[in-house]
Amino acid sequence: MRIGELAEATGATPRALRHYEQAGLIASGRAANGYRVYDAGTAVRVRNIRYLLDAGLTLDDVRVFLPCLDGDVTAGPVSVKGVRVARDRLAVLDARIAAQTALRDRLAAALRAADV
Repeated sequence: MRIGELAEATGATPRALRHYEQAGLIASGRAANGYRVYDAGTAVRVRNIRYLLDAGLTLDDVRVFLPCLDGDVTAGPVSVKGVRVARDRLAVLDARIAAQTALRDRLAAALRAADV
């Protein structure tokens, strides 16, 4: 399947697919005309990549899940390394949320102090 077909089948953009390929998460062959050609199974891998990205992981985090990207990542056995990566990412997100909340509270306090 060509990149446009893969994009349509997975909801990813062609640009995202090229990015995943550059990151080593998916692979393609080349047709005689130079177009990228993907195996039909690549759609499953891309859907899993998108699922993990939507859950808050980064592309670097997703690399840990390479061995299980071709199956159902939600139903497969739990990976200790994968859980560690997810917990680390959750800690980063919690820290960012705390920092943003503190910033919001300071701004709200400044507005109250200005009596605006």
